[in-house]
Amino acid sequence: MAIRGSCLCGGVTFEIDRACGPAEFCHCNRCRKLSGSASLLTIRVNTKDYRLLTGRELVRTYAAPILHSPPAYQSFFCSSCGSPVPEPAPEGESFEIPAGLFDDDFGIRPDKHIFVDFMPPWDDLKRELPAYTRGQIYEARTGQSLPAG
Repeated sequence: MAIRGSCLCGGVTFEIDRACGPAEFCHCNRCRKLSGSASLLTIRVNTKDYRLLTGRELVRTYAAPILHSPPAYQSFFCSSCGSPVPEPAPEGESFEIPAGLFDDDFGIRPDKHIFVDFMPPWDDLKRELPAYTRGQIYEARTGQSLPAG
């Protein structure tokens, strides 16, 4: 059974047969900027196992300047919603897809953090933070229970 994924608006959809791994949290400056978060979790996929289903016309590319050596850091995004999306026609044996794009369980779990030397001071891997369910966060923010449905 195929593992499906999509952008925020659903205009770009894709599927993979399987994820080959690794699944890595990258803390480099560029991945942080791309994700807008402390890190970007990416899943390695074999190119032969990937299919772009819809939205090729929506995909745009940004190639960041080369910092150290080619190839350039490229990001692909949906021109409608701005969400990162997989490369439409990847070359090579495998490539990475941001994990947050998957609508289905991709079957592997993160196995490492990389480029931790680029972590900003506010990003702390060792500190345990409280965790809340959707209902708990709704109640904390509104003072009411989450409506049924």
